[in-house]
Amino acid sequence: MIALGEMSTKFPTKKGFSGHATRCVDPAFGFATALIYLCKYLIISPNQLVAGALMIRYWSHDINGAVWVTILGALVFAINFLGVKWFGEVEFWLSLFKITVLTGLIILGLIIDLGGVPGQDRIGFRYWKKAAFKSYKAPGKTGQFLGFVNALVLALLAFMGSELIGMTVGEAKNPRKTIPSAVKKTFFRISFFFVFGTFVVGLVADSTSDLLATAAKNSHGSSSASPWVVAIKLANIKVLPGIINGCLLVYTISAAVSDQYISSRTLYGMAMDGHAPAIFKKCTKRGVPITAFAFTGAFMGLAYLVAADGALVIFNYFVNSVTICGGLSWISILSSHIAFMRGHKAQGIPRSELPFAFQCQPYMSYIALTMVSILMFFKGFDSFVPISQFTTTGYKTFITHYIGVPVYIFGYFGYKFAHKTKVVRLDTMDLKAGGREFHDVVEDDEEERAYKAMSVKGKIAYQLKNW
Repeated sequence: MIALGEMSTKFPTKKGFSGHATRCVDPAFGFATALIYLCKYLIISPNQLVAGALMIRYWSHDINGAVWVTILGALVFAINFLGVKWFGEVEFWLSLFKITVLTGLIILGLIIDLGGVPGQDRIGFRYWKKAAFKSYKAPGKTGQFLGFVNALVLALLAFMGSELIGMTVGEAKNPRKTIPSAVKKTFFRISFFFVFGTFVVGLVADSTSDLLATAAKNSHGSSSASPWVVAIKLANIKVLPGIINGCLLVYTISAAVSDQYISSRTLYGMAMDGHAPAIFKKCTKRGVPITAFAFTGAFMGLAYLVAADGALVIFNYFVNSVTICGGLSWISILSSHIAFMRGHKAQGIPRSELPFAFQCQPYMSYIALTMVSILMFFKGFDSFVPISQFTTTGYKTFITHYIGVPVYIFGYFGYKFAHKTKVVRLDTMDLKAGGREFHDVVEDDEEERAYKAMSVKGKIAYQLKNW
């Protein structure tokens, strides 16, 4: 996020981080970055529909998941087709709803853990002592390590999307102010909602409970539900589990709507840059890129795989594919930033001239690039544990884990051979064109005066909207 922030504040391009890859590394690298990012969102939209079908199993597991995929998919199509005005309005209220519910869940989790529920004793760290760091795919310490690595892959899925700031910077009024602020706010929100939320649910949800989807004996089990719902059921709180599962289903629908919006706009942006057929530039009167929307929306049909196989199996396949595409996108961002900083050094431009500069860079980019690369390399280890399963089911897992790699490589070399591009030299890298002159003081003063003139109600609404 910091690497992306440093590049985006200096070059606030509408091309996003694929534009940085083109400028700092190679035009072919920029195309490969845009291509793999598009692939990520082509896969993640049907993944959200499968997740929704899994959640609905909490109430009924007799109806084929394809029915719920159809209903949820139609809703996603309708909201996106109405245009950006309605999309923004719906997403604003859904986001406010999500923040409220998740904050309430974290507070409820603490109450349950500390023994605040009538008739229930204090849990504390009982479940951690009982089954923390469970073995995965192998016994003993090896299995515990494999379980930890598998958790990192799932965490990668949760954190994906934070890089979206780089896709919106080109339309920001004052990137020098808004991008550093967004980077910092993202860190704190992830720390609270993701990290602290995971900590709390780990306290109150028993990992050995058969209620958890991951503890089901097979993918057709009827126990699919959120760990929050499991925790509330274990606390014997009546009625609330169904309500919370419904709220979390709204989460999934909101994510599917956003992912479909991003995928269609990503393809539209590629067409505007000449990286995709011109037909994807066509828009409706409401500004919806209709051909790009139809193309990316068709991929939601992948969610119908739940009709032929277990929903949990399909969900895991999609998770594997999404994480490799997202991880490669992060690798592109970090690689571009490293080249970006090397270019500055080669041309004698000090870091003090950057609109946004973080003290520990570029070393943090090297560390992050190394960590993400290692995780991407080893993320498919469960395909070979045990080795005997590879020829039966393991090869499917292996393919979904690494399917993004050949797409990424083919995109790079295919574009390079077709357009005869060359790697950007550090001493000739363009570090001036596209920079924007900022007038921070004037804009900050105007915004500050407008904020001070608001009523208390107006200030609260302003803060909620920014959040």
